[in-house]
Amino acid sequence: MDRQRHKPNSTPTTGLSTPCADATRQCVTPTWPPVMYEQYDWPLPPDLSMSNSARRKIAGPYSAAITPDISEVAVRLDATIARDAEEAANAIVRFDAEFGSRVVPFSSILLRSESTASSRIEQLTATAKAIALAELGDTSKKNATMIVSNVKAMEAAIALSDDLSAASILAMHAALLEDEHPEWVGHWRDAQVWIGGHRFGPHNAAFIPPHAHRVPDAIQDLVRFIHRTDVSPLAHAALAHAQFETIHPFPDGNGRTGRALIHSLFRRRNITRNVTVPISAGLLVDTDAYFASLNAYRRGDPNDIVSQTADAAFASIDNSRAMLGELDEISQEWRSRINARADSSVWRLTELLFRQPAVNSTIVQERLHVSKQTALNSIGQLESAGVLLKAKGEERNRAWVAVDIVTVLDRFAERSGRRTRSSS
Repeated sequence: MDRQRHKPNSTPTTGLSTPCADATRQCVTPTWPPVMYEQYDWPLPPDLSMSNSARRKIAGPYSAAITPDISEVAVRLDATIARDAEEAANAIVRFDAEFGSRVVPFSSILLRSESTASSRIEQLTATAKAIALAELGDTSKKNATMIVSNVKAMEAAIALSDDLSAASILAMHAALLEDEHPEWVGHWRDAQVWIGGHRFGPHNAAFIPPHAHRVPDAIQDLVRFIHRTDVSPLAHAALAHAQFETIHPFPDGNGRTGRALIHSLFRRRNITRNVTVPISAGLLVDTDAYFASLNAYRRGDPNDIVSQTADAAFASIDNSRAMLGELDEISQEWRSRINARADSSVWRLTELLFRQPAVNSTIVQERLHVSKQTALNSIGQLESAGVLLKAKGEERNRAWVAVDIVTVLDRFAERSGRRTRSSS
């Protein structure tokens, strides 16, 4: 979890230190510029209620990261990992071509699955039904509402892929958090943040990102790296993501925004054109290894994060194929159960359900351009056929859920969380 309390002294108390300044740490020659560190004072409020021994543990100087400039660094990966990254990128291209032109609109399902998986990495979980209802405006489940915001961030990331800039990164973050924390959007953080550790200060944190004054320049360097064309596409996305997570430019939402950035780069580099491959679902298989790969990146080893991203691509493609196969079966089964004319709006409603598994009469009217009565009749026919189930709620806010689809989405999420190997 990102933590932020107050602004420390803006002047470093000592000079730079390397990642291996600690003599107890085993060091290797980096193939990527490692993070360095500088010390800052951390004054505690004098009226903070705690023992003197506890106060000593969270007082005094702390070391904040200095991210290296990477915009012109040569990318040198182990030969095997470089090949794996190329194979994974080619697999994504094939998957995108195969499923992007299907009759059943799978692109929305895949985008929702990626947004849900990325949120699960941040310990935000909700059922597919709750998420679908949140898309209709149900705010009773906070996590589901936050996941819907992540869907918006992913959509923004893809829409902005042609013009990736500092402004577009701010726009992705705004799509994610403008409803929950409007005070945090539209600008970079202005205070120190840290990951893990104590809520009163950065001491003993798992990682302390750069001091706030370093963020704008670090982002501009990252944007220059993003605009390079000489780096293999999947490695390019993985390294840009790792650098973004190291900069940690926001008080919150860095992980979800950083994973959305992966999809911006996939689209920018033309390895996806039609669908969103749920990379986060692959990373969920072993989140410990994912976070360890970010730490390795900060020590000067770019191989692990590229390897994790390649592995995640293969895992997510396998999981997505299974899910899309189940959805194909649902589509065929519905056709055998529904009795309606070929030109009936009922069939267009079934297609809508693959994009939005929960509907109400207003949504059906708007999306299908039909009258209220036609919308209600179509919903009624699908309810009678067992395709739609009426959700609990007030009659004036009545919603219906495609149970078959949300069940498949929940199975996808369950498979994403299965560990196939022990964490490093």
